[in-house]
Amino acid sequence: QVQLVESGGGLVQPGGSLRLSCAASGIIFRMYTMNWYRQAPGKERELVAGITSGGSTNAADSVKGRFTLSRDNAKNTLYLQMNSLKPEDTAVYYCNAKRTAGLYDYWGQGTQVTVSS
Repeated sequence: QVQLVESGGGLVQPGGSLRLSCAASGIIFRMYTMNWYRQAPGKERELVAGITSGGSTNAADSVKGRFTLSRDNAKNTLYLQMNSLKPEDTAVYYCNAKRTAGLYDYWGQGTQVTVSS
């Protein structure tokens, strides 16, 4: 059974930081491209950042320079370090594991991030 469990969300003031974690089980973690998506109220889900099995990363323009994505294959865990948070970063953040052109595509339950003073 595949499980992706996100943690680390919460309420933070503008300019603050949070670190999200995604613990994976039931998959060969190192073989998967791992992604963080987010969905704000009334908006479509969007890709925040992704990291391939080889370690190549990509990120949305809106978070470049502020968010850092990393993975620890020994711990089967994906991380998203979020700095200089803005109110527009408020959303539910979802962990996603994908491989083989999307044939295998798994999602976590999401963790709420709220940026507000």
